[in-house]
Amino acid sequence: MAIDFELTDDQRKIKDQAREFAQEVLRPVADRADALPDPQDAFRATKPVYEQAAALGYPAMFLPAEYGGGGASTVDFLIAIEELCAVDPGFPTTLLVNGLALMPLLQWGTEAQRERWIGAAAADVRGDFLAGWVVSERGGTANFDHPSPQAGIQLVADHDRARGEYVLHGEKHWPCNAGGWDLGGADVNLCVVRTDRRAGGKEALSAVLVERGTPGVRYEVIDTMAHRTCQNVTMTFRGARVPEENLLAPGDGDLLVNRNFTWSAPIAAMAAVAVARGAYDFALKWARTYTGGGAGPIIEHQAVGHLLTEIAAKIEAGRYLCWKAAHYLDASDGEAHALAGMNKTFCGDLMQSVVVDCMRIVGVNALDRKFPLARLYREAMVFPLYDAGNLAMQRRRAWGVMADAAFTPDTFVDGERIPFTKAMEGYGVTSEIG
Repeated sequence: MAIDFELTDDQRKIKDQAREFAQEVLRPVADRADALPDPQDAFRATKPVYEQAAALGYPAMFLPAEYGGGGASTVDFLIAIEELCAVDPGFPTTLLVNGLALMPLLQWGTEAQRERWIGAAAADVRGDFLAGWVVSERGGTANFDHPSPQAGIQLVADHDRARGEYVLHGEKHWPCNAGGWDLGGADVNLCVVRTDRRAGGKEALSAVLVERGTPGVRYEVIDTMAHRTCQNVTMTFRGARVPEENLLAPGDGDLLVNRNFTWSAPIAAMAAVAVARGAYDFALKWARTYTGGGAGPIIEHQAVGHLLTEIAAKIEAGRYLCWKAAHYLDASDGEAHALAGMNKTFCGDLMQSVVVDCMRIVGVNALDRKFPLARLYREAMVFPLYDAGNLAMQRRRAWGVMADAAFTPDTFVDGERIPFTKAMEGYGVTSEIG
């Protein structure tokens, strides 16, 4: 079978439509929203954009067709994400987090849960539905699979068997979308919880679906330096009760976390590529017209020409690694834990340097806020830090797969599928808590 990087006619339509939407609908709103001092106001300012995105099917693009979604492949979704994130990476994060909250239902949810929540998301053409992915905590969750009950996830869900409910106590920090448009809560928040206070992370974790309006839940918005068009909150639980039927992945919350960040990794990686592409687009145009006081445009200088070729090569390499990881993920039914993690860390780190190189070409004018590079620099700082973090879960997951005897240097080029197991977890966790 030939290796083909050419877009199909349908994929070109996806690209063209997403680029037009990004330039004509998203850009003017995102530029204004980023400058708003209140982070919730910045998030709410994108609501009209989200409504138009819903009409085009973007929030449901990746959901299965059998539940009313668009049924797009991960590669197709990446093509759209690149165009959106080249203009503003915050708004597409809202779309991504809808997926992080709903995709686990396909693997661990009941049919009733899938029909209710995936169906509701897919049926939303007005742009009202939001879902939140709630895993991170203030003390950090990089060691979520630690063998000590005192480490990792500390939001506890105690089982009240008499009432058929789980009672939640604790706090989550950084979840996106979770507060909803009005801080009354997303329509549903998928929360990773500790359902066994005595066991370690490989046995004690599960997930629960917390519905909008659940008493005992409070939301406080976090004021971030970048990605200001998406929402991050601190979410506090004080005796919040959810019915037993809202539980999923009992005892396998660790696997749910790993698989979910595997799905999101190529998307986050492509977002990094897109921000770098936005900087490159500006720097290239600048170099073709700016003289620096010389006789001709600075692109005629060897130092600038050489640096631009390196920038272009890094962006191309990053994009194709994203496509490869997404294709491998689709072909292996989500079992792309190592390659996806490598993809996210590679692009997240590399694209930071690309943005900085673009600023070097533009020079001191890159600091002028009337140009886009100052904002793109802020946005680029996010990618090594979010979506499981490049120093934490993403690399540890790849490490665990590579340590397995089934892994070889030919695994990815041959398209071999390696199922991710609990034996691959726990690599690099901190020592036992004394």
